[in-house]
Amino acid sequence: MSVLTAQNIGIQRNQKWLIENINLQFEAGQLTSLIGVNGAGKTTLLGALGRLWAADQGDILLHDRRLTEYSHAELAKIISFVPQSTHISFSFSVWDIVMMGRNPHIKRFENESDYDQHCVEQALIETDTVHLAQRSVTELSGGERQRVIIARSLASEAAIILLDEPIASLDIAHALHVLDLCQGLAQQGKTIILSLHDINLATRFSDQMVLLHKGQVFAQGSATEVLSTEHLKQVFNVNVESLYTTQQQLQFYFSLAES
Repeated sequence: MSVLTAQNIGIQRNQKWLIENINLQFEAGQLTSLIGVNGAGKTTLLGALGRLWAADQGDILLHDRRLTEYSHAELAKIISFVPQSTHISFSFSVWDIVMMGRNPHIKRFENESDYDQHCVEQALIETDTVHLAQRSVTELSGGERQRVIIARSLASEAAIILLDEPIASLDIAHALHVLDLCQGLAQQGKTIILSLHDINLATRFSDQMVLLHKGQVFAQGSATEVLSTEHLKQVFNVNVESLYTTQQQLQFYFSLAES
């Protein structure tokens, strides 16, 4: 059963549709990758799903209830958003940043509970940031800061996690760690939706893929359904060869298509 549903969603800015006629369903226990060229609408769609962007067309349903009918406090407990830009101007400690993920669960004037602290500790462990806990977030590298923001999202215990290019600033080891973590969260029953540029990694970790092109859904389904030679040539203007590795993992090799 669908947890989050986009029904004919469109967002317009300056008389231009950034996304239009988007119809998608996202289920619990599923990791969905949004792929496409820069400007295809991936970030805008994620923003709409998290109610960071107001839709000019259509509805988004969360458990069969319009997203706009939820209060911000209600949504904060259910949906967590990890942006691509992780710049933080204030000199909070990493621990304090991750504890902010517990804010929706802590009533006004209440102190952090032992359980809140446990959630933060677990999130730091899962993102390999325990050793950064007392550091100022302003002292961190871009990749370290990205993992801290993901830890904040995990600490919230949200059932739906939206991630905009979560591995863009990470080295390959931590990128694989984050994607493996996201896959594990999906297997635990969470709904994970993320945008990725690396098609091979998207293929490896995704249950569902959505190929966006010029603000619309060009193809959706499994990797083999979405990533056909013709689809990739039309959207990315590349020729592609695919093969299965010894682990039966689909891999792609790309070359520029002739103009």
